[in-house]
Amino acid sequence: MSMGDKYGTHRVIEPAGAMPQSALRLNNDMSKLYDNELLVDVAALNIDSASFTQIEHEAGGDVEKIKSIIMSVVGTRGKQQNPVTGSGGMLIGRIAAIGPALRERDLKVGDRIASLVSLSLTPLRIDRILAVHRDIDRVDVEAQAILFESGIYAKLPEDMDERLALAALDVAGAPAQTAKLVKPGDRVLVLGAGGKSGLLCCYEAMKRVGPTGRVVANIHSERSRKTIEELGVAHEIVQADATKPVEFLRKVLPANGGGEYDIAINCVNIQGAEMGSILPVRDGGIVYFFSMATSFTRAALGAEGIGKDVTMIIGNGYTRDHAEITLWELRENEALRKHFESQYLR
Repeated sequence: MSMGDKYGTHRVIEPAGAMPQSALRLNNDMSKLYDNELLVDVAALNIDSASFTQIEHEAGGDVEKIKSIIMSVVGTRGKQQNPVTGSGGMLIGRIAAIGPALRERDLKVGDRIASLVSLSLTPLRIDRILAVHRDIDRVDVEAQAILFESGIYAKLPEDMDERLALAALDVAGAPAQTAKLVKPGDRVLVLGAGGKSGLLCCYEAMKRVGPTGRVVANIHSERSRKTIEELGVAHEIVQADATKPVEFLRKVLPANGGGEYDIAINCVNIQGAEMGSILPVRDGGIVYFFSMATSFTRAALGAEGIGKDVTMIIGNGYTRDHAEITLWELRENEALRKHFESQYLR
């Protein structure tokens, strides 16, 4: 064996000089493990919500076509990276082998882990797709993957089902960033509040704003309203279409007493919600785009076009201690945990 590049560039086939995430193809040959790589026997993939939504639409909802699209992408690219959205997801599995350069880590063969880096940069070989869970964006597989030396992961906790941990860790960056961004007294708008990242962000925002702040949950359809109300994770709920920004603005400002927001957190899984996120935020405020359906060109030029001086943050899926923060949310709030269990323990 030999040492590979810390960041995985030794697995890039094309184009030369690219990083694994931006590469068109990766070497997914699992028969040769470099000294600073981890080999993982993969049990399930949690496909990024924007990516899965696009795949499902392309397949017309047909499960066999969804399988075929995923197998084709991985077979062509050597990784699960949606060619339309550019996003991937994450995986859970067991450590199958540890390169000798990484054996000092607190890790052993057989440990259950969740990857905390995107599938869009992870060498992956799928032997068989066992099941597609359309309602929760999960695909059960027989597969293997490589984690590079720089790749982050989390050991799956002993106190919760791995499917529950997978669902939470898949969006761990969003609530952890919310914990960093939101301050007491802030007025916070969460777009796409009915999904798993949106619910976790609402919960974290409610903790952080305190008695003088306000959290408004935006939903696209009424089916999410009851869940948010029962969990008590927002002061007010507004049904509005964020892809229609002027109409959206007229609906969400009254929920904040007519004033603009300090922070908007975009957790939607469809394209076109950039201006809906920017318009309601005050000058000097923050727009956090967690959604991988975001066009950052549209966001930047759109903000410029309306003269909005806002700080726009790309949700890169990682912030320090994000796994611990997100799993702790499920531990400290029994109602939130029960909701996630009802959705993802199937």
